[in-house]
Amino acid sequence: MSFLRRQLVTAALTANAIRPVPGFRAGIPSFLAGWLTSELAPHLMALTAADTAAHARRRGRSRKALALAAANLAGQAFLVDQARRVRTQAEDALVEGLGADYIEQLDAKPTPAELAVPWRRLVNPFRMRDVAVRVDKNVAYAPEHGKRGLLDVYRPAEGDVTGRPVLLQVHGGGWTIGNKDQQGLPLMHHLAAKGWVCVAINYRLAPRDPFPAQIIDVKRAIAWVREHIEEYGGDPDYIAITGGSAGGHLTALAAVTANDPAYQPGFEGADTSVAVAIPHYGVYDFAGCTGLRSAELMRDRFLAPRIVKRSWTEDPEVFEAGTPLLRVGKEAPDFFVLHGAHDSLVSVEQARLFVQRLREVSGATVTYAELPGAQHAFDVFPSIRSQHVVRAIDRYLHWHWNGWRREHQA
Repeated sequence: MSFLRRQLVTAALTANAIRPVPGFRAGIPSFLAGWLTSELAPHLMALTAADTAAHARRRGRSRKALALAAANLAGQAFLVDQARRVRTQAEDALVEGLGADYIEQLDAKPTPAELAVPWRRLVNPFRMRDVAVRVDKNVAYAPEHGKRGLLDVYRPAEGDVTGRPVLLQVHGGGWTIGNKDQQGLPLMHHLAAKGWVCVAINYRLAPRDPFPAQIIDVKRAIAWVREHIEEYGGDPDYIAITGGSAGGHLTALAAVTANDPAYQPGFEGADTSVAVAIPHYGVYDFAGCTGLRSAELMRDRFLAPRIVKRSWTEDPEVFEAGTPLLRVGKEAPDFFVLHGAHDSLVSVEQARLFVQRLREVSGATVTYAELPGAQHAFDVFPSIRSQHVVRAIDRYLHWHWNGWRREHQA
């Protein structure tokens, strides 16, 4: 491929990352291209610069191609700067949601080094091993479901761990694919190294097991944590839950349907409440109740035939029961909701409406971070943006954990 063609491809990727191609049909390709380009913008920028320098030294170099490469580098620099600004945007969201003095309630104020971009770690973003973290793999919480009923426990590798706060991670993948060791790793490694006990679960997948099998399994996992997490050093009374995409939907739904017997067949008496929920780019309108065209298309073209295996007209109740936005009540726990403004798969309007509903109905603290330029799945691997998000969640969760201890252990 010639230099000009390489730069044309790069230009298309960069332009889509800056302004994603709109439309339901374009959603998946626009997401895939925009997500990787946005989160790997420093790497793409380095490759573009090296390719441009090599071409500039050649005879017969094309001025038009070099001009296009310069434009690509400018666009990629914009993406890098946009990701770096997440540090300030996330902090502004925390101050708005928790108050300007929330930082005083942390064990220690974050240092400038802790807030800086960890450039060295981002050189190879797909290497996520951490010697400070021990992982107990493939623990059965629902043995009758085989590998879909397994979980992993992340905890500090050194020291005596007892009574530590617990984070439950629910993977995404459109309710049809995904595994417990593919998502949430940057956050779990970060928190486990700081003393948390993190639990990542598998759950049954559609279409083999239609919804609500997925939320039933999440509830089953919460019940398992209540019963067994002390064996791993966790506090069974404090459970935070997080997840992205379909995992964000299940996170939010589990949080607003605590102890609902319809989602707890055979373990109706188990306590499945959580202390706090942190859903990322979740689906909050499972039923298309908001009137958003994108939500209705998702319901009719994907959720009904693939996930629920029933149409909206046949059984609207199952869609409505599975819609977090419709299940918000006064007893909802605290929430920290995160969503990318450029999400091509789940409209950011769903997050805005969900947050509005939480603030209107629940008596909980609701914090919302809308990240300009962020695509779906912005936190899957370490990047400039995801590292700032992880640290913001760290500050939020430690604020929440400290407040919970003051209230419950006084």
